[in-house]
Amino acid sequence: MKKILLAFCAMLAACSLSMTCAAQARYGYLHYDALLQQMPETPRVMAQLDTLRAKYQAETDYNETSFNRQFAEFLQGQKDFPQNILLKRQRDLQDAMERGIAFRKEAEKLLRDAEEEMMAPVRERLDAAIRAVGLERGYEYIINLDQQAFPFLHPNVSEDATPFVVEKTSNVKQ
Repeated sequence: MKKILLAFCAMLAACSLSMTCAAQARYGYLHYDALLQQMPETPRVMAQLDTLRAKYQAETDYNETSFNRQFAEFLQGQKDFPQNILLKRQRDLQDAMERGIAFRKEAEKLLRDAEEEMMAPVRERLDAAIRAVGLERGYEYIINLDQQAFPFLHPNVSEDATPFVVEKTSNVKQ
């Protein structure tokens, strides 16, 4: 009789343990990009990037204006230029155009690098909050839904981790 009672207690404990595990979500999910946009530092970083972008745009506009002036002068004088001056002016125009294109490409690269560098601490802070929520909530994984790689997550084993991460990022000092 004791063996039956002991077996029954063990089965009851196993059932209650499995019910507890089933009740707790094992996976969290969120939209990382949306959370990144909600971070308090993001508007400041975006404003700095806009300022930098405006400076590069001003220089690009200056280069374009200079090229257009050179081109207009070339068109006006091309009938009167001797062959060697005409060829020199064509080379000058070609060089100016290539420098302008190279500057645009370099500016785009520098802006991407600057954004990556400026956003790195924001991403690190968000990642730390996500890790902390994952540990506190006992998740095995927190899934980023931005790429739509998971068209279905069963609600019994997953939950939206977004509100917990938002709370964590607002409670942690910047």
